[in-house]
Amino acid sequence: MSIALSARTSTHSPTPTPTPTPTARSDLAVISLVGLAHGTSHFFHLLLPPLFPAFIRDFGVSYSQLGLLVSLFFVISAVGQALSGFLVDRVGARPVLFAAMGCFVAAALAAAGAQDYGGLMLAAALAGLGNSPFHPADFTILNKRVSAPRLGHAFSVHGISGNLGWAVAPLVLIGMSEAAGSWRVAYLGCALLAGAVGLTMWLNRGLLDDRLGEAVRSQTAAALPAATPEHPMAFLKLPSVWMCFSFFFWTTAALSAILSFAGPALARMHAVPLSATAFVVTGYMLCAAAGMVAGGYLLARTQRLERSIALAMGASALLLLVVAADVLPALAASALAALAGFGTGLAGPSRDMLVKRAAPPGATGRVYGTVYSGLDAGFALAAPVFGWMLDRGHPQAVFAGAAISLMLGVACAGLVGWRARSQARLLTA
Repeated sequence: MSIALSARTSTHSPTPTPTPTPTARSDLAVISLVGLAHGTSHFFHLLLPPLFPAFIRDFGVSYSQLGLLVSLFFVISAVGQALSGFLVDRVGARPVLFAAMGCFVAAALAAAGAQDYGGLMLAAALAGLGNSPFHPADFTILNKRVSAPRLGHAFSVHGISGNLGWAVAPLVLIGMSEAAGSWRVAYLGCALLAGAVGLTMWLNRGLLDDRLGEAVRSQTAAALPAATPEHPMAFLKLPSVWMCFSFFFWTTAALSAILSFAGPALARMHAVPLSATAFVVTGYMLCAAAGMVAGGYLLARTQRLERSIALAMGASALLLLVVAADVLPALAASALAALAGFGTGLAGPSRDMLVKRAAPPGATGRVYGTVYSGLDAGFALAAPVFGWMLDRGHPQAVFAGAAISLMLGVACAGLVGWRARSQARLLTA
């Protein structure tokens, strides 16, 4: 009896829990929850900047000092994003997201209690730490929990939610500060907001579980011939990873130019008040959001992702070059700069899918973390360069530089696509 039992035990492993088949309803729920989390992360990108005038008034700091807070945020986020990808691959995306939301709560509380510049630095550092894991965690969950036919739409919603987070943050922070008569109360409200989002994620934590089916994958791998384990850092040898990193760096440099300096540059070019061009950033982000919606549908109908990226971003670069030529009146130039956002948004879902294709199996978090740290590096390094151009009396260079940055990003995407096709030809030869 014992021999027979032993034989059965050795040849039949316990039946694993099957991975649920995604449905339209479950896909929508996962996409919505991840979009909410991503929108919150972009909201906290702007935790401090909208209230810079209040800090100057109360703490006597300069804009240069306040600018360093932005650099501190993105430097910590860039380093943390690259490292958090490894953590996501090891422990899963869900616990990392919960920890990130806790950092946002702590950052808002630190800002609310800040008594000097050091307190603001602490808030910026905590917010940067909280922001760091969102791209590797979000995309790991989407790639594992959303069915392939709806993955393009998932990437669209993910990008749109980030844009909405940027758009809403100044309205919420300034609105709460003015309504309460205190910027500290506004930051207490931000802490409650992050806590509410974190609670929503916890109550729906089953939708964020990216480890479902792990037992099935482990047993399938055990049944295959033994292979030499790959070093966790092996993906860094892939040229496509660094080309994707460069793509994000250059395209974010262009975005940084528009977000930070498009309004002041147009005001100087056309000798009009800043208020006359202030809508350009809002228009750019709204056009980008519309482009992302269209990009989700485009993604489902194209295989040559780099071609879609080149056409969309090339058109945006052309519009920005027209603005830089200074041949249009202020209103038309502002409208054209805003319209350029549609092309960058249109390329967004294809961009995210390009990174997915570049990621080797089992390294999704690491690849997304490394690649998307290029986004933070672009924000941290480009703003001082474009600000220097504006200080030196070259407002046209803001738009020309943004256009050149977009085209450098297009070149990087083209190299990724070319390398992928070359490898496919070698495999089929």
